[in-house]
Amino acid sequence: MSDLFQAAGLEGDAPRPLADRMRPQTMDDVAGQDHLIGPDGPIGRMLASGRLASMILWGPPGVGKTTIARLIADQADMEFVQLSAVFSGVKDLREAFAAAKARRATGRGTLLFVDEIHRFNRAQQDGFLPYVEQGIVTLIGATTENPSFELNSALLSRSQVFVLKRLSIEAMSQMLDKASEEMGSPLPVTEDGRAALIGFADGDGRYLLNLAEEIFALAPKKPLDAKGVANVLQKRAPAYDKGQDAHYNLISALHKSMRGSDPDAALYWFARMLDGGEDPLYIARRLIRFASEDIGLADPLALMIANEAMNTYRFLGSPEGELAIAHAVVHLATAPKSNAVYTAYKAAMRAAKETGSLAPPAHILNAPTKLMKDIGYGAGYAYDHDTKEGFSGQNYFPDDMERAQFYAPKGQGREAAIKERLERWAKLRET
Repeated sequence: MSDLFQAAGLEGDAPRPLADRMRPQTMDDVAGQDHLIGPDGPIGRMLASGRLASMILWGPPGVGKTTIARLIADQADMEFVQLSAVFSGVKDLREAFAAAKARRATGRGTLLFVDEIHRFNRAQQDGFLPYVEQGIVTLIGATTENPSFELNSALLSRSQVFVLKRLSIEAMSQMLDKASEEMGSPLPVTEDGRAALIGFADGDGRYLLNLAEEIFALAPKKPLDAKGVANVLQKRAPAYDKGQDAHYNLISALHKSMRGSDPDAALYWFARMLDGGEDPLYIARRLIRFASEDIGLADPLALMIANEAMNTYRFLGSPEGELAIAHAVVHLATAPKSNAVYTAYKAAMRAAKETGSLAPPAHILNAPTKLMKDIGYGAGYAYDHDTKEGFSGQNYFPDDMERAQFYAPKGQGREAAIKERLERWAKLRET
């Protein structure tokens, strides 16, 4: 590691951050990614077999992407070349490829690690392809963004995508134990202070060690409890980008928690989105959609409450208006569910496209002129209110179309009564 500091113009014995001093030196030292680098993991199997493929490492910050790439190069005995898509341009890429080509002529392979690879544009990403295909470089790209959206299909087809996990509480606790060993003294925090410190790091191992180093440097007279940790440290901003993957993941979690009738989980994801800076009106719009799609006629009030929550927020603003949206979240999560109308609507749309321009049956057409009456418009129409059951049972589909059933109520909530009425009318229609 000292060569990195010398390359940066620092002496080998210059002070180094705790996170750098604790950078894993072997795969066994890497925390929380056994599903990839363990003996049964895909990267572990690659290294054991000696057949290394290009790959994309996708995961949040501070979980070991750079470290894993460096250790792969060490274990495979390859030259490790690191570029950042933030700071590197076409000139840097050309130089790296030329050096790799010359190195290959001497029998040595090159592992090209590109951090934040999603920052390269499509043309730059295409520039990797011939060098990857010819084996001049083995590419490892690191990204915090969903590769499906940020990397082009040609590059993805030539790489394996591996998902790194956010560090668990257990993994981060082990890192703090090792930090204490490195520093030669226990971390001066209480048990709840330690839990607060891990919570502040939000799954980022590098950030956790930076926070621990701050506390070691502070050298408090007595161990810090949770409140003390909060007072001396800056909480990490939640990992949330309103235009990217976290945005879609959290709204999906909210939607599915409500569909699963779990108001507590739904409130949690709602709060996570607000804490991340999401526009409450966006959430309110999604609640309206949910009320229509997933609750429907099982609870007709759901759509009204969702709409009123949006209007209340528009009137009150934040933070008071957010409570009205929380009210709607709980109502929707606890309401009976039915997607029967949603399913019926989609089925009716498919039938409308398939049947084209079939005319309504003549008996349900109005006949405001004599000519229209003469050609049969309105002939034989039965006025439902005049029948014994208030139901005539006439056919209302086109003459050349068989009767179809689109709406099949689930029988939940208020749809139970609707289902009962429809079943009774179906029997009357058959008589």
